[in-house]
Amino acid sequence: MQTLQGPAIFLAQFMADDEPFNTIDAMAQWAARLGFVGMQVPIGNPAFIDVGLAAQSKDYCDELRERVAAHGVEITELSTHLEGQLVAVHPAYNEMFDGFAPVQLRGNATARTEWAVEQVKLAAQASRNLGLTEHATFSGALLWPYMYPWPQRPKGLVEEGFAELAKRWQPILDAFEEQGVNVCYEIHPGEDLHDGVTFERFLDAVGGHARANILYDPSHFALQGMDYLSFIDHYHERIRMFHVKDAELNANGRSGVYGGYQDWLQRPGRFRSLGDGQIDFKGVFSKLAGYDFEGWAVLEWECCLKHQEDGAREGAEFIRDHIIRVTDKAFDDLLRRAQILWQIGAFWVWTKIRMV
Repeated sequence: MQTLQGPAIFLAQFMADDEPFNTIDAMAQWAARLGFVGMQVPIGNPAFIDVGLAAQSKDYCDELRERVAAHGVEITELSTHLEGQLVAVHPAYNEMFDGFAPVQLRGNATARTEWAVEQVKLAAQASRNLGLTEHATFSGALLWPYMYPWPQRPKGLVEEGFAELAKRWQPILDAFEEQGVNVCYEIHPGEDLHDGVTFERFLDAVGGHARANILYDPSHFALQGMDYLSFIDHYHERIRMFHVKDAELNANGRSGVYGGYQDWLQRPGRFRSLGDGQIDFKGVFSKLAGYDFEGWAVLEWECCLKHQEDGAREGAEFIRDHIIRVTDKAFDDLLRRAQILWQIGAFWVWTKIRMV
């Protein structure tokens, strides 16, 4: 069996203009002080990583790794959540998602998509140069406006949507194959890949591509009313990354899973700091350990109540306490050895009796 690596922290929710959250060196020192040993790094801020240079220069990547390691942490994975989102955008969301793209590309959906595809491919090369094997992203969404089947969806619409999604991602997956890196889609509401069934649809559409894998975050399944432990049983062979994030779903007589367009504080389903929600993390860590998950346990902090720095400090300890150091021997080995010794002793007595 394999002991999970960690604790690590996803930097996206902490990056800011003020110290120590404005450079990768300062954040590495901050994270190490809290007890983290790894950092998952988004590619969109050059103060943390110049993804274009990282894709071209192994020397730059080696120097970056050394700078981070000097503080006692390592880069665990790169992330293109925002860029992956822009690979596939339904026109209804064009204006809202324009904010994820450079200013000069806003209002030009075609140029925005081309830029996003290029960025994700650069991240594949950068990951290889950093010695990484997994990469985090979103699938994007062409079908999300049709998620609820009213009015009735035209026959073939869903199949057409997944075919187009696969068409956009197939060259990207092939690029990651060339670099020896897995694409790990965070299964997430708002994305076309938001549960097990939609992941299977996509996997079929890309011909079972070996690089199409899963970033597992139980909070997104809990807020859909799904069995997040059973999800691991179904898809453990494709789960290559793990976000440790808590959540709670307290449906009531006024609102449920859909949330009634309420803000996060009022929604029945909301994200919480680790330990403040309802996720059975003992069960989650046990499942992953039992299936020999080799990756990192990465804190993704999102909470509508608690301060993020408190969430980070508590999160490092929470993950460290939940990582199971797997055993290298069976618990009943002592009994087995005792049984063997008893059998040897019995045989010796029997031979002595025979000799008499």
